[in-house]
Amino acid sequence: MTYERYEELVTALCTTTELGDPKVVLETKTLEVEGFTVLLDHFEDDPTAMYMQFDYGIVTAGRTLRIFRMMLESNLLVYAQDQAQLGVNPDTGGVLLILRVPMGDEIDGAWFADTLVHYAEHGRYWRDHMSTSVDDMFEGIAAGDYAWLRA
Repeated sequence: MTYERYEELVTALCTTTELGDPKVVLETKTLEVEGFTVLLDHFEDDPTAMYMQFDYGIVTAGRTLRIFRMMLESNLLVYAQDQAQLGVNPDTGGVLLILRVPMGDEIDGAWFADTLVHYAEHGRYWRDHMSTSVDDMFEGIAAGDYAWLRA
């Protein structure tokens, strides 16, 4: 797999989802999906894969330790099976989901459309229930009510 396959897949993503001009997306490596910034990239040291990075927003002050714990649990229980990981942008404090996508023949524009919808849903959950929820609601989530993780 090469950079040409990466270009082909980004073009398929843009054509199927109509989220951007493939030339612009390849140049900027950026898409906007349901209010979330998604970065796309390909690296020479991992030529058989591309990477998608979803920015889910900034962690509310005072909740960092609990958010980190929930990220760790999410990484162990949910995202490990998807070749995805939650993390924090050290510059902004934003929650990031990084997804490694093997560039196999089964990956096409429809796969990307489904994947973008799936992870945008996860992003809405993080934003609406963890990052910006009121304290009472957040305390319930932090107590271990992770039903969304098992879906």
